[in-house]
Amino acid sequence: MTLAAVDQRTLIHPHTVIGAPAEPFVLDRGEGALLWDTDGNQYLDGTCGLWQCPVGHGRAELADVAAEQIRRLEFYSSFGDYSNAPSIRLAERLLSLAPAGLERVFLTNGGSEGNETAIKLARLAFHHAGSPERTVVLARHGGYHGMGGASLAATGIEGLRAGFGPLLPDVEWLGKPHGLSPDATDLLVADLEKRIDEIGAHRIAAFIGEPVLGVGGMVPPPDGYWPRVQEVLRRHGILLIADEIVTAFGRTGHWFGSEHFGMEPDMIVTAKGLTSGYIPMGAVLIGRRVLELADGATFLHGFTYNGHPVGAAVALANLDIIEKENLLERARVLGARLRARLDPLAALPHVREVRGVGLMLGIEFADRPTAPVQAGCRADGVVVRASGTSIVLSPPLVITEEQIDTLADVLCRHVAAAAG
Repeated sequence: MTLAAVDQRTLIHPHTVIGAPAEPFVLDRGEGALLWDTDGNQYLDGTCGLWQCPVGHGRAELADVAAEQIRRLEFYSSFGDYSNAPSIRLAERLLSLAPAGLERVFLTNGGSEGNETAIKLARLAFHHAGSPERTVVLARHGGYHGMGGASLAATGIEGLRAGFGPLLPDVEWLGKPHGLSPDATDLLVADLEKRIDEIGAHRIAAFIGEPVLGVGGMVPPPDGYWPRVQEVLRRHGILLIADEIVTAFGRTGHWFGSEHFGMEPDMIVTAKGLTSGYIPMGAVLIGRRVLELADGATFLHGFTYNGHPVGAAVALANLDIIEKENLLERARVLGARLRARLDPLAALPHVREVRGVGLMLGIEFADRPTAPVQAGCRADGVVVRASGTSIVLSPPLVITEEQIDTLADVLCRHVAAAAG
């Protein structure tokens, strides 16, 4: 029996139909921006799987670091007063890279856990500070924050929430931060002010948002959006949680997407690029305002593998690679190259918009399904992702100029073919 057949007989994959498994695309190995399946076919990786591999596939140095740490100390709990050297060094390193005002780190195993942590901590902080009525979380249509209880409740993609209710209460919705209208920022900020007035600022704990929508279609905010949102939140004493699970560690051309957009969040949630996906690992960076509100509170929250020493060791080595190979600048330069190749697609009648920041780009269709484009590209040896009405791209930051051009050529061909 083939591996594909065993897969169909034994596994339930995320985001698939139970009882009707599709034939799987079984990958065998990767190197740089290239992948090979179990039949030996080669593919150019245009998505990093789920945006998580800035340093590329097959980095032997990361495997070596993991092996060395496993031999030294594979794992021990970080609950209470237990700790380990790699996690301590990682916290220090992250704070040295982070925007000003972030002072503590809570380590997790991934993005959903990170958003669960940030939402719970925001509520706990206000409860401890004498404002237990501040429980409401503001989220946005089109936002994606994970698959946990609180993180799914804050995810503004209705189809992902369907069938799982009731979810975490006290989540209120704001408009999708799209910039197609010239007065988009004014409209979105007015919507925010109106919702705060309706709910009552005294009831709102936090606003959670991605600097750039990821799953929602790689949607950058309109000009001036984040500084104006931040001003409104601070005026009303509402915490800002930046979900940087996708945008941190070079994807936008900065260590954190918050830097690109002039954000000064009270918490930053990260994962994915922290270890380039080599080991599950995430981190919540926590700012001074949260720490002051929660000072003296016991945070009865955690996950078995918090502060995993192997994950922390790999994260440190991964951050070194991003820095030494100047991948932040590479994301800016190659992102501009790819964007220039894709921009002409906007003239096609079935393409609504071509957009992006750094090496995260999206092509939104107006009236065509995107799945055939994903399938066609894969048949031609290029992996892209259909996400709703958009094709989204987030290749490894180590992708070459020649590979960027190949990615653009194949994708442009299939997007143009979708007109028929």
